[in-house]
This record gives sequence, structure tokens and C-alpha cells, in this order.
Amino acid sequence: YSLQHSKKTMMNAVAAVAVCAARRRPLHQSHHAPISFTSLTSAAHQRQQHRERHDNGPAFQQVVRTRMDNSASSAAGAPAPPTFSSYDFPERNEAPVITRTRAIDVASSRRASDSSDNNNTSSSTVASAIVPPHSKPISSAPPPAILSAPPSARLSTPATEITTLPNGVRVGSMETPSPVSAVGVLLDFGSRHERLRNALPDDSAVSTAGVNHLLELLAFQSSLPSASLSSTHLRSRLDNLGAATFANSSREQMMYCVDVLRPNAVPAFDLLAEVVKCPEVAEEEVEEMKKVMEFQLMDVVPQILLGEGLQMAAYGKLAESNGDGDGDGDDDTLQQLGRPHFCTAEALPFLSARSVHFFKEQNLLHNPHGVVVSGSGIEHDALVELAMRHFGDMTAANPNEPPPSPPPHDNPHTLPSTYTGGQYRLPTPLHSLYPDKPQYTHVALAFEAPLGWHSPHLVPLCVLQTLLGGGSSFSAGGPGKGMYSKLYREVLNRYSWVESAEAFSSFHAESGLWGISGSCRPDKAGELTKAMVREFVELSRYYVTEEELQRAKNMLKCNVLTQLESRLVLFEDIGRQILTYGRREDAESMCGKIDAVTKEDIIEVVRMAIGTMRPTMGVVGVDISKVPMIEDVEKMLSAESMGTHSVGGSGGGGRGGGKVE
Repeated sequence: YSLQHSKKTMMNAVAAVAVCAARRRPLHQSHHAPISFTSLTSAAHQRQQHRERHDNGPAFQQVVRTRMDNSASSAAGAPAPPTFSSYDFPERNEAPVITRTRAIDVASSRRASDSSDNNNTSSSTVASAIVPPHSKPISSAPPPAILSAPPSARLSTPATEITTLPNGVRVGSMETPSPVSAVGVLLDFGSRHERLRNALPDDSAVSTAGVNHLLELLAFQSSLPSASLSSTHLRSRLDNLGAATFANSSREQMMYCVDVLRPNAVPAFDLLAEVVKCPEVAEEEVEEMKKVMEFQLMDVVPQILLGEGLQMAAYGKLAESNGDGDGDGDDDTLQQLGRPHFCTAEALPFLSARSVHFFKEQNLLHNPHGVVVSGSGIEHDALVELAMRHFGDMTAANPNEPPPSPPPHDNPHTLPSTYTGGQYRLPTPLHSLYPDKPQYTHVALAFEAPLGWHSPHLVPLCVLQTLLGGGSSFSAGGPGKGMYSKLYREVLNRYSWVESAEAFSSFHAESGLWGISGSCRPDKAGELTKAMVREFVELSRYYVTEEELQRAKNMLKCNVLTQLESRLVLFEDIGRQILTYGRREDAESMCGKIDAVTKEDIIEVVRMAIGTMRPTMGVVGVDISKVPMIEDVEKMLSAESMGTHSVGGSGGGGRGGGKVE
């Protein structure tokens, strides 16, 4: 009813304006006039004829001459009524008068008219809806929130400062001459700490599978009882501060962030701390977000399904031991890194507000060593004071216990996962809404990166990923876009049926994955898999050239330094490095490690992966029948690496920098 009423009110108002213009009557005197839509139709015809008038030069010139003749006659004293052609105002015999009235004048006139005729029913509503203009003039000087840039002579090289509070909470920041501050909290828990069944002291059980997905959606959307703020008032308060909020969950960490003008950083952080520590998380709020999650599950892109499947296959079930250590749930044999990151359809019905509170009680509220307060564009002392105010009272579950072990296992609920390798094959149904949409088969082939973030081969793996590069078959191209990377030159540009081919990597505390993923037509999926195998084998048999190695190192350094120019990326990098390593490595040291990578490092990483590990393969698509099984891929890798089959091209040519004996 309200929508129809609003439409009718809007149409009546537009009609009144048109009628007033036709009758040469001010707008504030027209509320008693009958409304007719004839003028609206005439106005539309006028606009159409105005366009035609400009499209027909001779006709328009004739109208101009007629008007000039009429004006001359009037000047001579011969009264002559103005004439209008069909190009001017059809269906009218007089020209309309267009008046311009300020909104404040309309409100004043309407109030005066209402007081005279005691008719306050409709006009008072309109008058109250009109907001008076700002009385404060716009100044040419910037507001105090916009800080002026200091002179270059006063600038110093930014440095990361780290402070540990008495209870173990860590604070890291970097001051930058920016009028905007990015502040937030990173927490040492993620989807790897979820479980399908958690036993409670009252012999009941609660499921936490999918809680991190739910927490990401609930961030800044739940009421704050401690601050007496509803979810609507919380969002309004943040909007008034000009704050942009972000929340992100991963398998190992959770992040909350606020990007706000520097003078508003303190009140914004006050709200953020309440969001992290003590949101209400009512049952109705959880049910609302569960509906959002249900809609998300209806249309999950194949790339996400492929990534989830790779993790499940790489860290599969262990028959000799369980993943949780207590044997009280159906997911006992699931390793932590092999659990789904996004909530599944099977786990969704078991999520509740109780699940959220139990998970936070177990992993956050009594784990101060797993909290890092990070910031960029803010003074370190100010951030330490804020962290002490909001997180300084956190205590460990058992204060008498010794501090937790150094990274990578700060969270006492983190259990190391063992790489197993394997395959994940998921045939997907044809999309019911877009049956004619081109269907592709998505394939990924990966190997383990032992020790993950703490691997001595971490930087060579990053250089290798940049060297392989790749992307989609459609790209704007150009320098710096990866068009000279190995996968572009040897896969995408060679095979027209390849839709995408790209190198990827994912690192965790104790392990990681790196490999190649691609997509193509279903009938070519087998050939795509063979092309991936050839790329791995060539990297193990031939040195990369100095040219492509140097190009990859330059691109990686460029990407790192460019990303760190972003305030939000800098904030996140500080927090995640402190949470992972207990310190932060600066950009200069990082670039030095990249420059130190050699072609021998690259070939060592690939040989170690192919020679000692079982591969992990993921396949997702409507038709996956053409993709070979994992056993066939292992045979292909073994035969190719032994030189039984030709890999195409010699090592001394343009393909590599020499064959390795």
C-alpha cells in the first residue's frame, strides 16, 4: 500500500507542476487546482518535437523566420497574436511559462497558506519533509579532519613498531602521513578449528562447523548490549564516523578492520572492539544470516568448489589416527586443513547462536596470545592505549600455565595436519537458469609445500608461481600483465581451446599447496591435464632461462611493493606477519630474498615435489569423464620425468636454459 501511495503522490506532484506551468500559476497556489494529465502528455510531445526541430534544419529555420516577423510587427505597433507551428507546441495555442522557485520559499508560502485556511492535513506533512538548506557557507579551507601533508624535510622512513601487553596481546603499527587510519584486530582462529560435534558438560553437543563463515557475515551486523546499540544504530554510528568496515575469515585467522578518518579512529576502534569481544548474536540474527548462506550455497562458482576439493584431497582422512584426539564426533578422521572452509549444506541446519558463543569462548575470549591489534596511519602509542583499554583485561583459561609455544602453533586447539595427496572429482549439474551457457571442466594439479609459511623454499615458490603466471584466455595484456609468463606462452597461446591456465599457491602454518589450475571444454580436459604434466616435468628437467627468471623476480617485487602502498594491505600485512611469525619483515629484506633466488632453487623445488610426493588433483565440471584418474597422472609424471616420452623441445633452445643431467 505504501509503495502504491508513494507512486501516486509522486505522479500527482509532477502533474501539479505541469498544470501550474501551463496556467502561469505559482506552485504554492496550486494545491486546490484539479489535476489533469493532458499537460504531461503535451510536455512529452514538446520534448519530442524539440528533438525533431534540431534534426530538421529547414523547418526550424522557418519557425525562426516566423517569430522574427511577428516580433517586427509588434514593434511597429501592429498587435499580432503569436503563432506557433507544429514544431513548437502541438495541441496548444499559447506558450508555457516556466518558473523557478526555491524549496525554502515553497515551504514558507505553504505554511502561510495552511494557516489561513486551517487545512493542515496534507501540507504540514510536505513542509516537515523539506530540509532547510545549510546556513553555514562552504569554505575554501579543508575541514580539520583532512590533515595537510607535512613537508618532505620532516618525513622519516616509516618503521613497524611492535608492543606486547602484559597479558600477551600484541600491538603492531606503522605511522604514515595519511589523513585516514586503518585499524583492526587479527585473531588466531579459523575454519580449521571448527568441529561438527563438540561435547558440552551437560552431556549435550553443539556444532561449530561453518561458524567462521557465519562470523564473517555477522560482523558489524549484530547488536552491542554493552554499548546499548542495536544493529541498526551500530551501522548508523559507523556511517556517521565515515568508517568503512571489513571482515575476513580464513582457515587459520580472522580479521576485523575499520578504515576511517584519523580524528575518528578512537571512537571507531571503540565500536570495533565491542564487535569483536561481545556482540549479542541473537538467534534471530543468526537465522537471518543463515538464509544469506543458503542463497550463497545455491550458486557456488566452480573455482571455489575446486579449491575446497583440493584441500580435502590433499589432507585426507587418516585411518590410523583421528583429527581431534577425542573420538566423539563424526569428523574425527578429518584433518583440520582438510575441513571445508565455507559452511556446507549439511552443516547449515546445526548452526545456532549457541554455536557462535561456544566457539568464541573456546578460541578467543581466553586466548590473549592469539590477538594482534594492528594499524597503519596511526600513532603507535595511541594504538597501544586503545588496545590496553579494550583487550588488556583478557586472561588465559589457566593463568598458571606457561605461555604457548612460539608460532606456528599459538592456538592450543591447533593440531598439525599431514599431507596425504589424492584426488577430488565433483560432477556438477547443468545450470537450470542458463542451460545455454558454455560449460567448462576445471582441473587443478598440486603438490605440497612442506612447512608452509615457515618453509625455507617459500620465496622460491613465490618466484616460481610468478614465473608460471597465466590467467584467462581474455586479457587486456600489455607489460606487467603476465603475457610473457610461461603458462601464457606455452599453454594459453598454443591451445585455442584453453579457457584459463594459472599457477596458484596456498600456505598454512605447517604445510601448503602449489600447482596449476585450468579450464577448457569438456572434450579437451584430458589434453589440458597432459599439458599441465608437461609443464611440471619441463621445470624438473630444464633450467629456466635467466631472462624469464629475472622477469619473474622483477614482477614479484613490483607486486609486493605496489600492494604495500595500500593502507589496508599494509595494515593486514603487519597483523598477519606478527600473528604468523611473531615479527614483521620489512620490504627491503623481502626484496633481498627475492633477488637471491637462483634457477637452481627453482629446479630443486620442482624436483623435490615430483620425486618425493604424491600429487593432489581436483576436477569439477558438468562432464569430467575425459580427465584421467590420479593413478594415470602419477604414471604420466613418472614416465615423463624419466624421459620415456618426449616433452617437446630441447633444453638448449628457447624453451629452457639447459638440460639437467
